[in-house]
Amino acid sequence: MSHTKPDPEKHPLSDIDQMIHAPARLMMLSYLYVVESADYVFLMRQTGLTWGNLSTHLTKLEEAGYVEIEKEFRGKKPHTTVSLTNEAAPRSATTRRACERCSTTCRNEKGRCGALVRRTGRVPQG
Repeated sequence: MSHTKPDPEKHPLSDIDQMIHAPARLMMLSYLYVVESADYVFLMRQTGLTWGNLSTHLTKLEEAGYVEIEKEFRGKKPHTTVSLTNEAAPRSATTRRACERCSTTCRNEKGRCGALVRRTGRVPQG
């Protein structure tokens, strides 16, 4: 079975960045976009993720170039801060625009399908 990437002209979400479509990663990026940087404790409390899940997702985002992770000691305690990279905002904006296009497409399709149902009394298939 072959997997082909959908044509962006046919569906607006076909060009969404797969790295950030996961809800946990999208949540983290959304918080970081607002606060610019945060420590692990803040992100863990805001997202409800466990320490291990948070660490795994942030590592993936770091490897993909979305976040920068800085580790230091405050006194004798380790402290980790996460911030967005300069490349993250434009890449996130592309995803946001894709979601907006998808919403518009869905609203338009809903209107067309609703008119068809009212006119014919049948729900379109496929």
